Amino acid sequence: MAQLPPATAATTAPMNPPVSLIRKVQTSAESFDKIALIGRGDVGKVYLVKHKESGKYFAMKVLDKHEMIERNKIKRVHTEREILSTADHPFIVTLHWSFQSQSHLYFVMECCQGGEFFRMLQKQPGRCLKEDDVRFYAAEVLLALEYLHMKGFIYRDLKPENILLHQTGHVMLTDFDLSKQAPGAATAQVIKKMFEKPEIYSVPELGTNSLVGTAEYLAPEVIQGYGQSSSVDWWTFGILIYEMLFGHTPYKGKSQDDTFNHILDGELKFPDHPYHPVGSNTKSLIKKLLHADPKKRLGAQHGSTDIKKHKFFDGKINFTLIRNLHPPMIPKINGPEDTSNFRVIKDDIPEDNTVRENEQDAFKDFVPINPRTEKNRS
Repeated sequence: MAQLPPATAATTAPMNPPVSLIRKVQTSAESFDKIALIGRGDVGKVYLVKHKESGKYFAMKVLDKHEMIERNKIKRVHTEREILSTADHPFIVTLHWSFQSQSHLYFVMECCQGGEFFRMLQKQPGRCLKEDDVRFYAAEVLLALEYLHMKGFIYRDLKPENILLHQTGHVMLTDFDLSKQAPGAATAQVIKKMFEKPEIYSVPELGTNSLVGTAEYLAPEVIQGYGQSSSVDWWTFGILIYEMLFGHTPYKGKSQDDTFNHILDGELKFPDHPYHPVGSNTKSLIKKLLHADPKKRLGAQHGSTDIKKHKFFDGKINFTLIRNLHPPMIPKINGPEDTSNFRVIKDDIPEDNTVRENEQDAFKDFVPINPRTEKNRS
């Protein structure tokens, strides 16, 4: 069976770890058999792997250190690792191990055999979903975003390609390398009102100025280079709902500049003859989420609580019990090694991109962890 990129060791993170100090740990790439390549990015790949000791299957994200240095993406991977190692939410992918070798970083996560939500959408009639189905998936994504905001993070890259389908049919957010945390930002506020139950609000002033994300999903303030708050996630949430309903995003142009101009013009149009009926409450939610002013956007004041109270959701979704509800679609899976719900990707021979000894310091904080085991012990 083919081997993963070389991972002969993992670091114990001394202050300046030379290659000679990189040593074996209990779990490394050699602890897994590679089954198939199921994803590829600009600095790494994702494999379906089998853990030799337990016989269980996982998704292993393998990131090339050399490419990360060349593309200045070291800080991003630390943010992603922080989110994954501390996250404990049913709609966010579960991290089981992370470690490194001289040439690669590794994330070993729960494998969602349903594949990309995007591929599921593309296979539907009209490439879109019925309103009730959209409401279900949107509710699960909303809860995941709510959780990230409460932890002080802006997701910044919500799109169907970054949503995975668990084999149970529920969704899970993945790919947190574009996420951002504002230094010193409070993670949540608990607001108590007389005669009401306590309500948790994500903090809207969490901010950053970076231009990141996918063009069709970018909020106006991101394009203009203004400070970004968690409201950018509510904008992308509105774009996602629109795409699920109509099979395309609302502002896509012939070029990136054209797309940006459409977003900044702010003219939101709904198809005259959608594939499935779309009600007025649904359109109202989208309009409020796609408000050009981030301070007036739905969710800007009290986060997800405002969105949950909108008529699109109110009385139609039980957010507390949604994890126990039957999803609209259950992926067809034929055994633990079935990769039919993923794109067919040809694997290539890994290059020898061993990072020089003086560059290893950039990864000194990427210490080996097993967050699932650590949480079980606490």
